[in-house]
Amino acid sequence: MSDAYWIGVDLGGTKILAGLFDDQLNLIARSKLSTNSEQGGPAVLQRVIQAINQAAQNAKIPLQKVSGLGLAVPGQIVPRSSIVRFAPNLDWRDFDLKPNFPTEWNFPVIVENDVRMGTYGEWTRGAAQGSANVFGIFAGTGVGGGLILNGQLFHGFNGHAGEIGHIVIDWRKEHSLEDIAGRRNLMKRLKKTIDKAPRRVKRDYKGLDPINFKSSQIAELFQKGDPPMVQAVDRAACAIGSAIASVVNFLSPEVIVIGGGMAQSLGEQWTERIWEVANRFILPGAAENVRCTTAALGDDAGITGAAAYARNTFGANR
Repeated sequence: MSDAYWIGVDLGGTKILAGLFDDQLNLIARSKLSTNSEQGGPAVLQRVIQAINQAAQNAKIPLQKVSGLGLAVPGQIVPRSSIVRFAPNLDWRDFDLKPNFPTEWNFPVIVENDVRMGTYGEWTRGAAQGSANVFGIFAGTGVGGGLILNGQLFHGFNGHAGEIGHIVIDWRKEHSLEDIAGRRNLMKRLKKTIDKAPRRVKRDYKGLDPINFKSSQIAELFQKGDPPMVQAVDRAACAIGSAIASVVNFLSPEVIVIGGGMAQSLGEQWTERIWEVANRFILPGAAENVRCTTAALGDDAGITGAAAYARNTFGANR
């Protein structure tokens, strides 16, 4: 049994999660900090470093015992580098992370897209364990995707495979899936609906700003049967289901994992609705024995995937 330790970090637009894992990918300790992205890239990296140090301290494991670090970032990563080409929620363009790493780190670091790492986490320790072909779709502030094909994380030629959120759903209106189903855009449209609604509907939203709703608030109103929210959430489910049908027809995965804040809050009912819509457009027999499931790891999917990817990348070299 190895005494190697691995760190996974999930850097989000609003929060940073860091986890320290043993060699069997058991989570030993975690930490959580706000991102404060408005302070700029170097300041955010300092908070990442702080989160890593806190997780190590919580685990009582010195960083000298760490064998590798996986860092999941919400954006496009230049393949096999530490350069973030574009991260819209962080307002980063062509930002090289490596110069901001502490000189005392004696372990290697791998930088990857956050949703690919969430998918990788569900594949290694979550809802898609034991499967060779997996499609992960994560709906939160935006919509992202990741692919495991033939037992390998699939990047594609330029390293951006899986960006399901940018698939065009309505080319006439130039709407992508993220425009329709991402929480931020979904709530912008809901606000417009409320502004035009009868007074009795507006009364239910008095003092509330849908644009700032968290996934838990969306789920609460949805479960109460609030008509505007039910309509908005179902529209998102229909858009995601349609996109999943295209993926099933095109790539034939055996497991589809639906994750992210929206899926976590809305639960199995939303996943079932998405899969119901998908099956309307999937070719005959193409969904046979295919499993569609809600992500099992919740907030830990990203840190688990990042740590697992670091272990599987660097483990053979130690």
